[in-house]
Amino acid sequence: MSDGFPIPFDSTTISAGLHYVDLVGIFAFSMAGALTGVRKRFDLFGVSVLGCVSAVGGGTIRDTLTGRTPPLFLRDETYLYVALAGALLAFAFGMRLARFERTMSFFDTLGLSLFAASGAMMGVHMGFGPLGVAFVGMLSGVGGGIIRDLLAAQVPEIMYRHDQLYATAAALGALSVYYLNPYLSELQTTFISASIVVVIRWVSRRGWVKLPVRRLPEPQE
Repeated sequence: MSDGFPIPFDSTTISAGLHYVDLVGIFAFSMAGALTGVRKRFDLFGVSVLGCVSAVGGGTIRDTLTGRTPPLFLRDETYLYVALAGALLAFAFGMRLARFERTMSFFDTLGLSLFAASGAMMGVHMGFGPLGVAFVGMLSGVGGGIIRDLLAAQVPEIMYRHDQLYATAAALGALSVYYLNPYLSELQTTFISASIVVVIRWVSRRGWVKLPVRRLPEPQE
């Protein structure tokens, strides 16, 4: 141990439970990203790329911020296989699934919650403070979605959907990991944190809470 930080965190410190949480998040984000491609009428290659990039994008940002390079998905191709499976499944059944906004939102929220929680847990292992943990967890959750939206030629939703808390939900869920981890097991903390993200998303989608927006006056002619 040096400078107050624990031994560098690597893949050997990931519990089996957290590993499977990551895989579920990978699959969920891949489905959400691929469904966006299906809705925009991308071909099989485009849908697969969008799904895989959506799935591993947040984890890549997380691994970079926590000093775990190369990113985990390059050292363990299971992540890529799961991402590809989710993308192909979305392509096969996407015409049916894409009609249902709730289905797309479900996969997106599931991926967001799991990646925010697992990213925050890695930040805790690295010895980050509360803001650092929240920041890493938030970027882990929203990173894939930002890349997905940019590749799909649309403005990332986190920049303007003040009526549906997304990055804020990820940050609050990640922050809860920092405060719950000393008292609960890793899996319990991850589950509760992910649940907090889901609840915040559910409440905001019903219009019960939203972020303030500053509206400037229209310029005079």
